Amino acid sequence: MNKTGEIGAVILRLVLGFTFFMHGYDKFQGGIDNTAGFFSSLGLPGFMAYIVGGIEVVGGIAVIIGLGTRIISAIFAVIMLGAILMVKIGNGFLGGYELDIVLMAVAIYLFFKGNTILSIDSKLPKRSFKTVEEKL
Repeated sequence: MNKTGEIGAVILRLVLGFTFFMHGYDKFQGGIDNTAGFFSSLGLPGFMAYIVGGIEVVGGIAVIIGLGTRIISAIFAVIMLGAILMVKIGNGFLGGYELDIVLMAVAIYLFFKGNTILSIDSKLPKRSFKTVEEKL
């Protein structure tokens, strides 16, 4: 990827991380018990609010610094899919799930992209995983 593409990927990583961090922070700042009650009203276990909020805060920071970007981005994409299907789909695209779709798309992009410049991930040694066939 050229330098311009790398800079774009870093911008996407920073924006995604900050956005999720702020959403998680807001869940705890606004009273996580309220969020747990909302989750319960959707038929989800209330404790999931703590898990999702924690993932958003800790995962947001990790994505900002570029640590575990692929894994956390995949988790963010799943969270967004859940938010769309459980909460937002009935509101339609505009005023409903348009932001969630964009965040999910950015998370999926970063999942496939992997390491970017200016990330901790890019400084770690590369691991190679053998396929099942190679192990046999």
